[in-house]
Amino acid sequence: MDNRLSRPNVLLITCDQWRGDCLSAVGHPVVKTPNADALAAEGVLFRRHFGGAAPCSPARACLYTGLYQMNNRVCRNGSPLDARHGNIALSARAAGYDPTLFGYTDVAPDPRRLSAGDPRLRSYEGVLPGFTVRQALPEHQKQWLSWLQAQDIDASAGSPDIHRPAGGPGKVGGDVTNAPPAYSKDQTPSAFLAGEFIRWLGEQEQATPWFVHISFISPHPPFIVPEPYNTMYGPADGPAFRRAANWQAEAESHPYLAYDLGRQKRTKFVPGIEGKVPDWSEENFRRIRAIYYGMISELDAKLGRIWQALKAADAWDDTVIVLTSDHAEMMGDHFMLGKGGFFDASYHIPLIIRDPRRTKVTGSSVDRFTEAVDIFPTLLDLIGAAPEPHLDGMSLAPWLDGDRPGDWRDAAHWEFDFRSVAEGEAERHFGIGSRDCNLAVLRTEDFKYVHFGGGLPPLLFDLARDPGELSNVVHDPAYLPVRLEFAEKLLAWRARHLDQSLALAELTEDGVVGHVSRAVGNRQ
Repeated sequence: MDNRLSRPNVLLITCDQWRGDCLSAVGHPVVKTPNADALAAEGVLFRRHFGGAAPCSPARACLYTGLYQMNNRVCRNGSPLDARHGNIALSARAAGYDPTLFGYTDVAPDPRRLSAGDPRLRSYEGVLPGFTVRQALPEHQKQWLSWLQAQDIDASAGSPDIHRPAGGPGKVGGDVTNAPPAYSKDQTPSAFLAGEFIRWLGEQEQATPWFVHISFISPHPPFIVPEPYNTMYGPADGPAFRRAANWQAEAESHPYLAYDLGRQKRTKFVPGIEGKVPDWSEENFRRIRAIYYGMISELDAKLGRIWQALKAADAWDDTVIVLTSDHAEMMGDHFMLGKGGFFDASYHIPLIIRDPRRTKVTGSSVDRFTEAVDIFPTLLDLIGAAPEPHLDGMSLAPWLDGDRPGDWRDAAHWEFDFRSVAEGEAERHFGIGSRDCNLAVLRTEDFKYVHFGGGLPPLLFDLARDPGELSNVVHDPAYLPVRLEFAEKLLAWRARHLDQSLALAELTEDGVVGHVSRAVGNRQ
């Protein structure tokens, strides 16, 4: 028991595409998440937590490495993660754990470490180095499908077609239905992963600390959910969408928005429906949102199963739990679905941390800005391994101890890279090179500044007056001082966080002085 107190169990749970405002613990007017709320009641809720990039691979690279995209350089799904970088799994392994994965990490391997014919180079869905895989669940979901087949569920359609209404299309004229799929609430991908973790938990020796990462794919599309969650929320439920009068007005507000809106296809979110997302009616957007809310509640129920299993195994009071998401979901705001770009809706994500050894601030919340890059140094802190100073993130441990660090950041930052090296779509559309297909965001309480590469115009939003991010004031003379201030702040932020792996060291007559990144990534 003493060993477990000094080195706790660690349970890192990531969800996929969960919006930070969709928690009843933060006051959402519709969504009910009693099990996430219960975790927050015993831990700390971080209300202003933001992902570092999108989509999945770039977002997870920030979380796993503690480095901003400018340093980890995972720009898109399929961008390899440089093997020189340390990560959360390798560091946990160095600390004596056997990091075990349930789900996926979406990490493309460094091709310089593999032969040209290695099949791992044909997929971006590689495993983060350092993890022992107990139960993989990549995008094809074959492991889950075979589990369904064993329960006499016809899974021959494969994924994503298994995620269609069981009674047929159920859609008329491109309309969305809340009809359930062929599988039940106890047979979802989330139920499968939760069950596999619980089965594994029963095999563990109580005296041996463990480190587990459960990576749920929900509430990622396709948007469908079994009973009773498919009717738990109605289309009329929920706040007004944050968007302009029509999608054409959104498209006219910036060249990137015009490009992005033109690429959004309905079938990516609801298989079998043709057409473009922005052309959906208000009612269809609301139907999809009701399903999305139901998917969140279905996932929350599986969290409850996990909490119960930990308590039954007498592990609840020995386990640090981190609950978060990789990125968020537009969910109808600005006539969009999915993630990417620069809007808050894509990057504001949940974060709850419960450390049973820290009870001073139980049930409290933090309103200061926190970021995905903070997770890695925080977990190192909580398992007694000092975070390396070259990381971009900062440990959240002081907040868990009830402290209020005076030098904490006053803004959130994220990046989005829209290059397409394989197809060159964005490059052709904008007439720029891959290196220029990017944006960076600096978001304070009152303002948001977005800087684009490739000569695309910047954006500035006065969030105090315009929380919906609808009015770009970058060319308003009254805001010129703010624009200059934020451009300088963004430049200073990038300069401060350029790769510090060796930049914090200096060779002298007495040898190396300062910090040298120990390249944990090279020790497997």
